[in-house]
Amino acid sequence: MREPLPHDVPAPPVPESTSRRWRDIALLGGLFVLVIAGLAGLAAATGWEETRAQLMKLGLPQVIALLSLSLVNYVLRGLRWHLFARRLGLDTRLGQNMRHFLGGFAMSVTPGRVGELIRMRWLRRETGWAVERTAPLVLVDRASDLSAMAVLLAASVALSASNVTLGLPVALAALAAGWMATRPKLVAGIATLIYRATGLKPRLMARARAAARSLAAFTTLPVAAGSLALGLIGWAAEGVAFDLLLGWMGADIGLAKALAIFTFATLAGGLTGAPGGVGGAEAAMVALLSLEGVPLEVSLPATAIIRVTTLWFAIGIGLVVFPLAERQSARV
Repeated sequence: MREPLPHDVPAPPVPESTSRRWRDIALLGGLFVLVIAGLAGLAAATGWEETRAQLMKLGLPQVIALLSLSLVNYVLRGLRWHLFARRLGLDTRLGQNMRHFLGGFAMSVTPGRVGELIRMRWLRRETGWAVERTAPLVLVDRASDLSAMAVLLAASVALSASNVTLGLPVALAALAAGWMATRPKLVAGIATLIYRATGLKPRLMARARAAARSLAAFTTLPVAAGSLALGLIGWAAEGVAFDLLLGWMGADIGLAKALAIFTFATLAGGLTGAPGGVGGAEAAMVALLSLEGVPLEVSLPATAIIRVTTLWFAIGIGLVVFPLAERQSARV
């Protein structure tokens, strides 16, 4: 029997995780191109020269300032994730939890951001905790973001007395959702209703109720107040970046209005269900800026820049940290 030639040997199959990662990267790139193309089309309709003139007002120091304020948000929320993990009983270090939190940003543009549940897989590998035991950590983190943004939006709307008054119902809805998501009895009751309506397996139902009971660890006043403070400062830092950006472009509408528009657009984008709120957040931001009298040749580049330096900057950090988090969790 002859020795097999190189071309006779079939190529090894591509691991499913690798192909999935390339698919997600392609989705990221496609969404980014679509948003930029849409904004570019609007910019062309209003005049390239005006848009270019606004972009040229920004130099490297301004870009660094915007990215630094976004980093403040990520670091504070990462610290909050660490505090939540320790409160839940996980024996994980600060660097370990920051790696999980930042690496999850790579999956921010999955529908409903469910891709961020990858953090639970890393925790299962590194600590041995089952998914139902770490599920409350993900839920309370999302609820804390909603609560912080709701308070920030309500306060900024009240102080701005602007055209963003429609943000108050959104703020109330976000605050209610954040509160409901951290009530153990309420979450357990919802799990029971879903079980009765769908006939899910009793074992799965029991796990869901056990996860709901674990939420009690986060309902104490010190934990709730501390997490709210970290979220408020973090999200306010990105709102301040938006205010600075508008000022540099000659469209100073005031800090309160800038915070209201940025927060409302971010929440509104999330309500659309689109991955990362892409499309909805940009549309809301441009529309609200127009209501404040900001011309399109300013609102369009300002929207593009703030989204790149917040959402897409976070995704970029996530793509860098993600492979490290995968390798570290696989070694355990």
